[in-house]
Amino acid sequence: MTRHPRRARAIAITQAKADAAMAVLRYLMLAAGATAATFALLLAHFL
Repeated sequence: MTRHPRRARAIAITQAKADAAMAVLRYLMLAAGATAATFALLLAHFL
């Protein structure tokens, strides 16, 4: 077991926050990609 449970807990919380931030970033990138693809399809349709 860890000798410094407080530090281990702080590291775990920091890691969880980083994971959440990465999930949000991934979601935003996915949304941006879907938007770009939609615009590309609409543009191809109207030209």
